Amino acid sequence: MSDFLFSLPIEQQLTPYLTLRKKDELAIIVVNHPKARGAIALQGAHLLSWQPNGEEPVIWLSKASHFKQGIAIRGGVPVCWPWFGKVASPAHGFARNELWQLTAHDANEESVWLTFSLEDNEQTRKIWPHSFCLIARIKLGTTCEIELESHGDYSITSALHTYFNIADISQISISGLGSHYLDTITSSEHDTNDKTLTFAGPVDRVYSQPEAFSLIQDPVFGRSIEVHHRNASDVVTWNPAAEGASGMKDMENDGYKTMVCVETANAHQPIEVHSDKPQYLSMTIRCHKNEPA
Repeated sequence: MSDFLFSLPIEQQLTPYLTLRKKDELAIIVVNHPKARGAIALQGAHLLSWQPNGEEPVIWLSKASHFKQGIAIRGGVPVCWPWFGKVASPAHGFARNELWQLTAHDANEESVWLTFSLEDNEQTRKIWPHSFCLIARIKLGTTCEIELESHGDYSITSALHTYFNIADISQISISGLGSHYLDTITSSEHDTNDKTLTFAGPVDRVYSQPEAFSLIQDPVFGRSIEVHHRNASDVVTWNPAAEGASGMKDMENDGYKTMVCVETANAHQPIEVHSDKPQYLSMTIRCHKNEPA
């Protein structure tokens, strides 16, 4: 899946744990640390891979994804900003297609952390006429933490659109989503008493009363994945199923079987950002091995 990222030729050794590499047209920071390995594309400050030592990869990346300038990467953790969805072009905003700057990095025995920044430019102002500064902080170790910090004066919707690597979509369940959701496939709202979500077809839901963290149970991989949401009004879950995957050029026809999106989001209601009050959106991911029965 994402193993190829770690065999790309090294263009620059940044630190003992960080190397700069390239896949087609995109520069990629590769993290090799005793606690975890990972990769982040400078385009979009886009986390492509995170794998704690001794674990299966936690983040899913499409084998058919394009690594082209200005083209969204399928998989990983796209930063959807300053809008979520197809309300404008490009879908999910422009932040994931822009080139970010690596502005800081550090490490200790437990983890590596990196800071990326994006500011408005001539290209962004043509499609969204606002000045802004966007900061993404990514920490990789036995846990994965991502924080998005927005500065300026405007309103936004946003998401950390995380694709999780799972063994089999038909075998997993997700809890902690809450009871109320918008089904964006049917454009209908629902209240449910079901504590867990399972997948038997396409799912695209915005849960507007989520709990503090969602839990993905993956019995085939023998693990559970906690997704802790902070400063998020919504959690979005998505899997395109066979019919959806077959229509995507950057997803293999059976790609949907090994991925599920659980997204930390402010999706249904715009958030106001003011110059004297930055807006934050963040998540933490933890893995636990299931105890033997």
